[in-house]
Amino acid sequence: MSNYRIQGATGEWEVVIGLEVHAQVTSNAKLFSGAATAFGAEPNSQVSLIDAAMPGMLPVPNVECIRQAVRTGMAIEAQINKWSRFDRKNYFYADLPQGYQISQLYHPLVGEGSLTIEADEKAGIPEDKVIGIERIHVEQDAGKLMHDQHPTMSYVDLNRVGVALMEIVSRPDMRSPAEAGAYVRKLRSILRYVGSCDGNMEEGSMRADVNVSVRRPGEEFGTRTETKNVNSVRFVMQAIEHEAMRQVDVLEGGGKIVQETRLFDPGTGTTRSMRSKEDAHDYRYFPDPDLLPLELDDAFLEACRASLPELPDAKRARYTGELGLSDYNARELTAEVETYARFETLLAATAKGIGKPEKDVATQVANWSLSVAPGVIKALGDEANPAHATAEAQAAILDMQAKGEISGGQAKEIFEIVLKTGREPVEIATTEGLKQTSDTGAIEAAVDAVLAANADKVEQYKGGKEALFGFFVGQTMKAMQGKGNPQLVNQVLKAKLG
Repeated sequence: MSNYRIQGATGEWEVVIGLEVHAQVTSNAKLFSGAATAFGAEPNSQVSLIDAAMPGMLPVPNVECIRQAVRTGMAIEAQINKWSRFDRKNYFYADLPQGYQISQLYHPLVGEGSLTIEADEKAGIPEDKVIGIERIHVEQDAGKLMHDQHPTMSYVDLNRVGVALMEIVSRPDMRSPAEAGAYVRKLRSILRYVGSCDGNMEEGSMRADVNVSVRRPGEEFGTRTETKNVNSVRFVMQAIEHEAMRQVDVLEGGGKIVQETRLFDPGTGTTRSMRSKEDAHDYRYFPDPDLLPLELDDAFLEACRASLPELPDAKRARYTGELGLSDYNARELTAEVETYARFETLLAATAKGIGKPEKDVATQVANWSLSVAPGVIKALGDEANPAHATAEAQAAILDMQAKGEISGGQAKEIFEIVLKTGREPVEIATTEGLKQTSDTGAIEAAVDAVLAANADKVEQYKGGKEALFGFFVGQTMKAMQGKGNPQLVNQVLKAKLG
């Protein structure tokens, strides 16, 4: 259970959250027309006669958009409805020429499913939690009104008109801003794994309508408000926190919550009223007469399922089970598509170079991928050329480290030079003197010199002060200018100190 509560003047309140996420389907054409969908095109340059609602133009469903929505439904283990239907949602859109939106109210393509968010004690999520998903329906997007282009008029850009959206509607199962943030992050991750949406919230290809109500713990749901088009995880969490606090203040002041649509202001972190939205509002839905029902056959569904990749939960389980990674490393590596792709490419290259199974080098590669390499790149800033950080170059560095030819510090130094110059790691290690000494004779000579110079500390060590062992290691490494193989230094010291 969530431990998130709002402390009001008259006692505790619980927040109830449901999210409607609009995700733009990855496709080269719109839902019902052949017009392009690329982001950033010149206004009104991607508008077909169908999008402009010219008389006599009939919509034709884009099978790729349907396929992507079905694959998304399968990824959340939802019911796929083999029979679904498009409806017209009628009310005035200033930026939708046909005057109605083609959507799916009564018979959606995808039915009930679920998504699991992982425990995060720091964020106040004490245990894994299953969030129910009510439905995914496919609908067309509207255009964009631009109010800042002219002093007295608003301009309309119709490029987005008819772009395919998946509306993913959750159950009101979330009880804190942290749970809602985790839900959006997890959903975005799944969409990007599947390839059905790029998840770019800044460009508007994924955005959330945030439904919030408050109640006394255990009581009936309160009246909810809907905050529209919130376009980042952080803003979703801020909108929930502000709106819940606002509702508590209203209720404790003797007022009533009005069911309404609100807008979020990122600059102030607050919400403001946009329009009332009572349950009785009539959108006059009816089946779209221009579109036949969608009927999916078994072969289409089987092809959709076969095309799914290994999804985040399964990948994380494999990383901890087969590769022996920690829960933390597995979670971090599977959070984003790019992260796991880089890790798996580097893991394969490293295992091949060293000649060992992947599970034997997985932890080394994970730590390098998540901590060491990003740290070096960040420290170099503009000096780093990411193009030089190839899997082959990084694998060569990890290969030398695994063989004891270079230390962890030397691995970082070599990687810095690789990022700056693109030179080969082995060549750098050789010409720049960045190799460890594994010559036992040289190590023994250095150890002997250190022990002879610190005879008093040797006696103290042998007398039971074992903490001095680290001192001897440090002095030996210093004498060898950091080039001694630490494992061999430890072995020689243990042998000579008895």
